[in-house]
Amino acid sequence: MEFKVGDKAVYPAHGVGMITSVHDEDLEGDLYTVYTFKVLDNGMTITVPVQNADAIGMRHVIEPSHIEKIYDILRDRDTPTDNQTWNRRYREYMTKIRTGDPLEVGKVLRDLALMKMEKNLSFGERKMFDHARGLLVQEIAVARDCEEAEVQTEIESLFVAPPDAGEKKTKSKAKPKPKSKS
Repeated sequence: MEFKVGDKAVYPAHGVGMITSVHDEDLEGDLYTVYTFKVLDNGMTITVPVQNADAIGMRHVIEPSHIEKIYDILRDRDTPTDNQTWNRRYREYMTKIRTGDPLEVGKVLRDLALMKMEKNLSFGERKMFDHARGLLVQEIAVARDCEEAEVQTEIESLFVAPPDAGEKKTKSKAKPKPKSKS
């Protein structure tokens, strides 16, 4: 996968950034062509050898047509929540976030958001929730070329109502209305 100066890309677990330069650099006596990648969220600069970009999971921003797949994962209420201890869950979630795959990050966000609806999240869980949400919001906003606040509002609206709210509405519509006495 090749990038040019000005391309936006995703660096796993750090989010969306821009390629600010492609140049040769001497590293311990060997000459490498490297990307200089600046993370949009915090301004951090990362130097990535071109030949390692694929191996670390650096990729182009998702296509707008793939965003609905992420929203489908966020809407999914049929996947059972993980009942492992927090340590095991943390490791599993971090592994998913480190992949940089927005679908995997979406699963982490969904699971933590559903947990948040049932109980207060611990400090570590809240931090991971915020990180996963931030990664998704940023990438979707860049992919759609819109404001992050708009995407954040959309994602938050997916978790406002309890998961069974749709079923209750359907049942209530099915009940016959009482006839009025006129």
